[in-house]
Amino acid sequence: MRDSRVLCSLIALLLSLAVHGVYGDSPYRFFTWEITYGDIYPLGVKQQGILINGQFPGPQIDAVTNDNLIISVYNYLREPFLISWNGLQQRRNSWQDGVYGTTCPIPPGKNFTYVLQAKDQIGSYFYFPSFLFHKAAGAFGGIRIWSRPRIPVPFPPPAGDFTVLAGDWYRSNHYVLRRLLDSGHNLPFPDGLLINGRGWNGYTFTVEPGRTYRFRISNVGLTTSINFRIQGHSMKLVEVEGSHTLQNTYAALDIHLGQTYSVLVTMDQAPQDYYIVVSSRFTPRVLTTTAILHYSNSRRGVSGPIPGGPTTEIAWSLNQARSIRWNLTASGPRPNPQGSYHYGMIKISRTITLANSAPYMNGKQRYAINSVSFVPADTPLKLADYFKIPGVFTLGSMPTSPNWGNAYLQTSVMAANFREFVEIVFQNWEDTVQSYHIDGYSFFVVGMDGGQWTPASRTRYNLRDTVARSTTQVYPRSWTAIYMALDNVGMWNIRSENWARQYLGQQFYLRVYSPANSWRDDGKLCQKLHLSFESFLVRLVIIIIIFGRSGLVLFL
Repeated sequence: MRDSRVLCSLIALLLSLAVHGVYGDSPYRFFTWEITYGDIYPLGVKQQGILINGQFPGPQIDAVTNDNLIISVYNYLREPFLISWNGLQQRRNSWQDGVYGTTCPIPPGKNFTYVLQAKDQIGSYFYFPSFLFHKAAGAFGGIRIWSRPRIPVPFPPPAGDFTVLAGDWYRSNHYVLRRLLDSGHNLPFPDGLLINGRGWNGYTFTVEPGRTYRFRISNVGLTTSINFRIQGHSMKLVEVEGSHTLQNTYAALDIHLGQTYSVLVTMDQAPQDYYIVVSSRFTPRVLTTTAILHYSNSRRGVSGPIPGGPTTEIAWSLNQARSIRWNLTASGPRPNPQGSYHYGMIKISRTITLANSAPYMNGKQRYAINSVSFVPADTPLKLADYFKIPGVFTLGSMPTSPNWGNAYLQTSVMAANFREFVEIVFQNWEDTVQSYHIDGYSFFVVGMDGGQWTPASRTRYNLRDTVARSTTQVYPRSWTAIYMALDNVGMWNIRSENWARQYLGQQFYLRVYSPANSWRDDGKLCQKLHLSFESFLVRLVIIIIIFGRSGLVLFL
């Protein structure tokens, strides 16, 4: 009995040391999430949603650069569940990325503890359910990574900080939409748009007159680009997915699927209520929804026409995208200026061209990249790679350029080497806007334009101050080029952020490999994966008791 009390005391002490960052470790933040079904009414119609701790959208994650996030997820659904972290780079940690190619889904009635670190990151992101089309049912939420106290931020502290989760929504439940896709059909046009899980005028942001607030706006929808604007107010852009930007002012912002923008808004208008507007972009019918910006001393509700925005104008959106630049003098997560990394002066190792398509295969709608429509394997690819399980995937099964041949099904994986510096060209010959996300990285969007990309297109690249981000759009019949340093070993998902296209094959995995096989480059996929965090601590304390500090070093 006495030994067990001593052990419990040691565990409590170790937890306290971890939480307070003793021994030079970064602080720990602990979360416990229960995933359940629940009734929601986002568009005024009752439907079954997926809740986190009873909330829709899910709870906010707040962290500081380098914080460790210990998130215990308990799955009370009737089917497996998986959460991914859109924009968190998971340095040396791809097996916690939360997509099916890297992480086993949590079975019904079971739990899994994600062990993440906001390593060398700041900025605005979101999490979402990545499996079985659950994203259509909720379980998404905002992530804010704050700068460390001594790192200068290029704007005064705002009076408040708001998360805006906006996007399209369907009244049909996620399993109905999933069956529709499985049967070989595309999704219908969305039923509406939401702001923080609510429809028309359903959400209110309360502000003080004369003060400045930060709005972090994410497009968490399934199929549609959106435009965001605030009646009577201008927006100063300050951050995009972890990069401080030149502080240009905009009346309206296009936000494509999976993207996040952070703006400052000063409450400099007469004291009343104003519309916050989100509308769809590049759609045959414009969807619109609103929230309310409420001045605390307002005695007048919203009035006047809802401010209009762009609808199908591609040139307008392209010019805006080109205007978003890196703030070269601002610090990122470290005190050195962002512009100290001269991406435009690094020699390219190779060029990868990725062309999307929408083939019909065996009478069913599929989507593909370079004619390959991805099919998931029974075993997560990261596990198969680590344990050298044959027959799960083949390196090189994802071609590095389009062949324009007939589409085919494949568990597609592209081989890449650690410390390569690659140019990736997304080529879009369809009439819809594409949106691509790369897990594990941020990349420099060096160019975008209409038509066919050629080597001569490089003369139009921005090689000085383009923004670094993790999600980029590709306009209809256009191309977008990015530069990316492959400095993060692992198995990384490259996907369409249009969730129907992703579900039906427009994705693949990039296996970034280091022959050194070092813990320095890739955190080991060891038995810790299968332990709860509490069990991990118990074993660690026992090792310390028996072997002392040398045992701690050996264990870690």
